Amino acid sequence: MSRFLVTGGTGFLGLAISKALAARGDAVVAMDMGLPPQPVAGVDFRALDMLDGAAVEALLADIRPDAIIHCAAIVGVAISLADPAKIIRVNVEGSVNLFRAMAKTGVKRMVHISSEETYGPFRADRIDEDHPQFPIYAYGISKLAVEHLGRTYALTHGLECVNIRTSWVYGPDFPRDRVPCNMVKAAARGAALFIPDGSESFIDHTYIDDAVTGVLGALDCPDHPHDAYHIASDSAPSLAEIAAILNELAPGARIEVGPGFHHFNGTVPVCRKGALDCRRAERAFGYRPRFDIRAGLSAYLDHVRATGQ
Repeated sequence: MSRFLVTGGTGFLGLAISKALAARGDAVVAMDMGLPPQPVAGVDFRALDMLDGAAVEALLADIRPDAIIHCAAIVGVAISLADPAKIIRVNVEGSVNLFRAMAKTGVKRMVHISSEETYGPFRADRIDEDHPQFPIYAYGISKLAVEHLGRTYALTHGLECVNIRTSWVYGPDFPRDRVPCNMVKAAARGAALFIPDGSESFIDHTYIDDAVTGVLGALDCPDHPHDAYHIASDSAPSLAEIAAILNELAPGARIEVGPGFHHFNGTVPVCRKGALDCRRAERAFGYRPRFDIRAGLSAYLDHVRATGQ
């Protein structure tokens, strides 16, 4: 049995990863700013602020994990525009505290959840991990900084930081009002929903189960030929295509999308995106997405119908 620390362990992806690790029999410590509303079998939750470097070091010295899955971050472009200084401090300084604690306590491996936002505007409809990284918003800038700092600590302290670049992960328990989650919930109610723009935005939407499978695949890979991988759906439907699929899957639903490119919160433009080529992850540790957009939307729709959430 292995022991793992999941940072951001009560968040959307962190909690799903913690549950998956516990379900397969690993010892899991999940660290976050607060505790979850309900306990999770097999997961030891610890309330801790990553900006408290001494506390982070004490935790690692106490539990001695075999590896860390680093999900903790302030997430989102719109949030990063509202307070870029905070997002840089939390995401970058918090990660440095984690790297320092790893170096001091002998923990060697980290799987870091990065983002397609590190690329900035895509230069093609489908890109691989060698695409230039020129992020334009503070969130993507913070994630790219953590990737580079991981390389610094790999060089200076022998750590291994594997960066998983995800793209618009969605599914049950997603905490924000963002496409396609708001579209799925409206479709499940048979309600009308009009998204003002986005019919020309082509985005790789990744179902949560695929994201978890990919992260665990990277975690279990004993010898990585690269330090960055795409874990995504390997496709990029438009919001108009997503609306059409939901209207078909939920007769009576009336989901519509207006023209043009999508905006975060209706104000911040989403830069050009596309599909993330996942062949590197397939070659390294066998990752293949199981959920295309129809399968993911269908699974999510079934969940909302069954639970009301």
